[in-house]
Amino acid sequence: MRNTQQSKAAFAEAKQYMPGGVNSPVRSFANVGGNPPFIARAEGAKIYDIDGNEYIDYVGSWGPMVVGHAHPQVVKALQEAVTRSTSYGAPTLLETELAKLVQSVYPSIEVIRMVNSGTEATMSALRLARGYTGRDKIVKFIGCYHGHSDSLLVSAGSGLATFGVPSSPGVTKGTAADTITVPYNDADAIRAVMEREGDAIAAVIVEPVAGNMGLVLPRQGYLSLLRELTEQHGTLLIFDEVMCGFRASLGGAQAAYGIRPDLTCLGKIIGGGLPVAAYGGRREIMERVSPAGPVYQAGTLSGNPLAMTAGIETLKILTAEPEEGRADYSRELTIKTKNLLLGWQRVAKDAAVPICAHQAGSMFGIFFIDREVYDYRDAEAADQAAFRVWFETMLDEGIYLAPSQFETLFLSGAHTDDDIARTIAAAEKGFAAVKKMRG
Repeated sequence: MRNTQQSKAAFAEAKQYMPGGVNSPVRSFANVGGNPPFIARAEGAKIYDIDGNEYIDYVGSWGPMVVGHAHPQVVKALQEAVTRSTSYGAPTLLETELAKLVQSVYPSIEVIRMVNSGTEATMSALRLARGYTGRDKIVKFIGCYHGHSDSLLVSAGSGLATFGVPSSPGVTKGTAADTITVPYNDADAIRAVMEREGDAIAAVIVEPVAGNMGLVLPRQGYLSLLRELTEQHGTLLIFDEVMCGFRASLGGAQAAYGIRPDLTCLGKIIGGGLPVAAYGGRREIMERVSPAGPVYQAGTLSGNPLAMTAGIETLKILTAEPEEGRADYSRELTIKTKNLLLGWQRVAKDAAVPICAHQAGSMFGIFFIDREVYDYRDAEAADQAAFRVWFETMLDEGIYLAPSQFETLFLSGAHTDDDIARTIAAAEKGFAAVKKMRG
């Protein structure tokens, strides 16, 4: 068994100073009924807690550590950058260099604006969409999370679609009223909404590969339908690729599915793990952003030199020419991820524990359910008790997973074949524990 004494004491103390003892809710391990390990350091594919436990990490700071923790190339560049100061609040060459790297992979992003978080990116993109179209309403999909700005903290009622109601205290009914929520992957629902309200809708925002209800993939033709309907009504299509950017494929979901959105939100990876995100898209739209245009958005730390440095080095690694006889970086990650999931599926079948497994490039996840998962309702139907037992077993075996079945897992270039074999072996024990729990 793991030694957890110091982490438990640290969590108890943290609760005296921070809401729930954490600075972001999922870190509290509330969904799995445990105490979170407090992390002391990380390197490659491993993280280490203050009790001295080692874990193979499949959270990767929720996605950005695609090249692994403390990659020597990234660390070296940051060590040099910090000697030149941590922030200027003024233009640097680094901002343009990172913008060029992003645009080389995402041609739909003709002009880009750097910000500090995914929430800031989506909030700003929606403000821009409203400013550009002169319309107020937006459409989001149930189970797709786009940060904690007020207009996006909305849940749905019954029927194909409802006008939003606040899902968090502090969000006013007026703020939520212009947000229309639609079930993800439901073609009839989005058709009905666009037919009824399309000419008043500024934007449809979607995680093209949903990563916040567990990993859920779009049905065949669904993203194409969104593109078709938005074009028909002069509505902007916003792809929130904060999570799936550089993950679903090197060029994100838009490259994987061949869809060109009007605006794209990116984050996580483009900062190499430092706080940075971005929104960008068609030039004619982006040039409505201040100071080029009237839509205001600003940030003292936007384009921070340390974040730009880490992002540049990370993207250089991702986009480097492959070594002879090897696939490119993203393809290698996809193959490793597939091997891991195939192993999980095999040992789950041997244990007679039905699971639904999904993969999008180097993103992956499973649901404890005996059918396909297409939307949030399906995800909610999965066996949460089974997940908790499986999660606890994996953690005890030294495998660090997201502490919720509604989160996505990530593989990095630092994960080795041995790490994957160890993870499959641990999963076998986890599925056995689930089978025993179910009797």
